[in-house]
Amino acid sequence: MGIEWPDEVDAVLGGDLAAGLAYLTPARGVVITPMAPLGLRDREAGTVTVTTSLGLWKKLDRIRANPGVAVAFHARDHADSDRPEFVLVQGEARVQPAPDRAWLDSIRGRWEHFLGPIEGGFRGRWLRVYYYERVAITIAVRRIVVWPTLGCAGEPQVHGEPLPAPPAPQSPPKHGTGPRTDAARLATEVGRLPHSLLGWAGGDGLPMAVAVAATGSGPEGAELVVPASVRPEGGRRAGLTAHRFEPRMVGQEQRIYTGWLDVAGGRAVYAPHTRAGYRLPASKALMTIGSGATTRLGIRKARERGLA
Repeated sequence: MGIEWPDEVDAVLGGDLAAGLAYLTPARGVVITPMAPLGLRDREAGTVTVTTSLGLWKKLDRIRANPGVAVAFHARDHADSDRPEFVLVQGEARVQPAPDRAWLDSIRGRWEHFLGPIEGGFRGRWLRVYYYERVAITIAVRRIVVWPTLGCAGEPQVHGEPLPAPPAPQSPPKHGTGPRTDAARLATEVGRLPHSLLGWAGGDGLPMAVAVAATGSGPEGAELVVPASVRPEGGRRAGLTAHRFEPRMVGQEQRIYTGWLDVAGGRAVYAPHTRAGYRLPASKALMTIGSGATTRLGIRKARERGLA
């Protein structure tokens, strides 16, 4: 029997088109990747489930090695509800060992509700790997943190385990904490894209993820506005993601950073170390080509490493 959550939280978990999955790196940093959660959850069991392609082998490998994850339900764009809350689900993940075609067929209705029909013909054959070479990541929920606004303003309400004590500062990386990629570009992207999330390892080892904004940049990095309710003092590895998405995810842009967060009082500075991402126009044809090709390439690399 897992934790219980109220109806207003369930409306968010069941209705959002996009969420941010936060997982830990070997160095105790955090990476946040946007995804479509499909509204998969079991209130009685206290679990939330997401799916991911076998082609994203690095993410799966890291979650298997360290199953503490979080899912941030942070946007109501093209969603089934207009609830105002930011909902963060934290818990322990179990990765399905291999794709289960019967299970994937059983959630087809949820997939098509959020992402559109699974087509036949050439397009359907090309996307077969994208649709069916997927595994479930089932999260045994330990805590749900609910802020009253999507910007994480105010004090959060907590369901399940209480919030832990703030995490201790981390040791700086051997190559230094300063920016290694353009901090001004990061600040511009956070300002331009409608949704930005910052994540770090919390005091209990589970990822924490919140909405952030950027106010500028300088030699030390980008100046961020981080919610005071959970803002950690000191320096630590952290991940930042800024993104946008169109209906059914046909048309999207993602910018995913890793770097170093330094907080002193009310000032938070983020020094980006790596940057990745992509931009897809609102074209079903281009999505078909890109998704199919990327998935096949990722699965090939995963098999070379014995991970698929």
